[in-house]
Amino acid sequence: MSAEAIGPSKAARARRGHRIDVLRLRQLGRAAVFGPSAPRHRLPDAIEHIAQVHRRHHPGADLDALRRAYLLAESAHRGQMRKSGEPYITHPLAVTLILAELGAETTTLTASLLHDTVEDTEVTLDQVRAGFGAEVELLVDGVTKLEKVEYGAAAEPETFRKMLVATGTDVRVMSIKLADRLHNMRTLGVMRPEKQARIARVTDEVLIPLAERLGVQALKTELEDLVFAILQPAEHARALELLRAHQAGPEPLEKVAERVRVILREAGIAAEVLIRPRHVLSLHRALLKRGGLGPGGFGRLLILVAEDADCYGVLGELHTCFTPVVSEFKDFIAAPKFNLYRSLHTAFADRDGLVAEALVRTHAMHRIAEAGVIALGDPHRAAAPEHPQGAEPAAGGEPGRPGWLSRLLDWQRQEPDPDTFWTALRAELAEDREITVFAEADDEGPLQLPAGATCVDAAYARHGRLAHTCIGARVNGRLATLRTVLRDGDTVRLLLDPDPGPSAGPAPEWLEYATTPAARIPIRRRLEEQAHPAERPAAPAPVAAAPHAPAPARTEPAAEPVALVGEAPGAPVRLARCCTPVPPDRVRGFLVRGGAVTVHRENCPVAGRMTGAGRHALEVGWRSPSIGCRVTLYAESLGRPHLLADLTEALAAQGAAVLQAEVEPPRQQRVRHTYTLRLPDASGLPALMRAMRSVPGVYDVSRAARPRG
Repeated sequence: MSAEAIGPSKAARARRGHRIDVLRLRQLGRAAVFGPSAPRHRLPDAIEHIAQVHRRHHPGADLDALRRAYLLAESAHRGQMRKSGEPYITHPLAVTLILAELGAETTTLTASLLHDTVEDTEVTLDQVRAGFGAEVELLVDGVTKLEKVEYGAAAEPETFRKMLVATGTDVRVMSIKLADRLHNMRTLGVMRPEKQARIARVTDEVLIPLAERLGVQALKTELEDLVFAILQPAEHARALELLRAHQAGPEPLEKVAERVRVILREAGIAAEVLIRPRHVLSLHRALLKRGGLGPGGFGRLLILVAEDADCYGVLGELHTCFTPVVSEFKDFIAAPKFNLYRSLHTAFADRDGLVAEALVRTHAMHRIAEAGVIALGDPHRAAAPEHPQGAEPAAGGEPGRPGWLSRLLDWQRQEPDPDTFWTALRAELAEDREITVFAEADDEGPLQLPAGATCVDAAYARHGRLAHTCIGARVNGRLATLRTVLRDGDTVRLLLDPDPGPSAGPAPEWLEYATTPAARIPIRRRLEEQAHPAERPAAPAPVAAAPHAPAPARTEPAAEPVALVGEAPGAPVRLARCCTPVPPDRVRGFLVRGGAVTVHRENCPVAGRMTGAGRHALEVGWRSPSIGCRVTLYAESLGRPHLLADLTEALAAQGAAVLQAEVEPPRQQRVRHTYTLRLPDASGLPALMRAMRSVPGVYDVSRAARPRG
């Protein structure tokens, strides 16, 4: 069964005013099991309290589906008991009441009553669909665990993968899972200590970050306190003792709160001023950060107003009538957090020197801050204007699917291994801030990335596997290395190799720069492919292209890079110095004086001018891809000592012979190196260019594509 627990302690109930009275749940559960049956259309007594809470948020809700869901769940779970000895039906009732108090709509409550039926009873998904519709079926299926018998040790990570995929379709799946985990955490006392610790760690590493991203602060803060008590019992006890000692005396913030009420009343701003106590983990973190707390540090003022403009009016009054602490001011209304959170944060000192922190928001913002996506209701609802103020999805996402969730769903498809997925998921969720970067091109939208992301992360987020050919970036109009860490609001242009070779790919050190799974997974896979080329299907070797007569088959490469010419088979051939073509470049030839044929790359500017002048281009092709070649490369770099020596060492390591080298005078600390090289095998050119790009200070390496000089 998915929920094994006992009732919560009095201390746990005291921390949250909306928590369920377990004794009442026990009575309701037993009444449901042993009491007389309710009339056909009357709500059973066991869900009457849930219905009352639900009607406060949704006065006109049709509760018939809720009634039928309870009757099915109670019948299916009848005879099942929790480890505490209570009827099992008390668990889905508790989960449903948690969601009802946060304002969840009827479909979510219906699914929460049924969320364990498919997993723990004989009820099937087909029955759920037939009785309650496709939406309820999706939600129930999304939170149903995979069988350990079938999946073994991979059951837990694969269950979370399945749940995240379902959440990508409907975020209400995760709302039910969070409420389910909260009730299980409240009633974890009957478990063995090692099992408590394991469940608490998973909650801390996965469920709490998901609650943060979905904006469900009411669930997140209580989960944090419950996990804190299990994983750090000594620190939890110390912080709880300080909190209780503070609560035993008069509240110092009450005088400040009354003074704020008077100021706002005189200013004509209708506001509700409350004192919001810190929860236990918040108090512990504040103690670690500050080393101690003043009299006003055990809580915050929460100021609720009607309109956005009133928030700034309140801020002006506070900063005028008190001494503001400027470093504590944050405007999350003008720049909302990625989890929909909007509020003004400030701090000020009164005439007695007491420092008070204040949160200023509208009532609609407060609802979103507490309930997050649960306050948005049905993500498939067409009537978007009914969404409460401040409930718009984060930039880069779509209704019901935030940008971070789309990013997570994209990379999880590339990682079939459950252990690697599980590790990458926890690493992804550990990043608790996001940045937005913009593209120079108007046809490319903004990118949502975790804080600390680099240009490599941006390349794979924008281009996927095509990012293997990324050779540089321009950040805010200036050339930057791929390891550059991006900041919120940066403008980024990613530079891709216009003519990548068949073995083009990332350099091994890219794994050091990449911070997101969306970048690390394809980089690692590509490097593995390059390290074991025999495991890949062999590509057909290029043969000579003769439009009228097929080229004869050859088994050994020529000693020189010779091209076959269909229209002039006996003519001498030479490679153009302006663009230095090598296999497998697409090439074309032109007859020159003396009857020889000069071979150019197709994109060579000289070849373009010759074609424009009416010169006839001959079709040519390579005799073999594994031949020696001569090539000219440009290396763009930032000037530094020993750069030339490092580049020469990189060339030698790749077996390239330097025929000629030139270094242009530095311009604005930028230096251009020109190398004419001979390679024993043309297929080694991509690896050579990657080795040159890996030299510190080099931000671009390109082939010659125009006459030198």
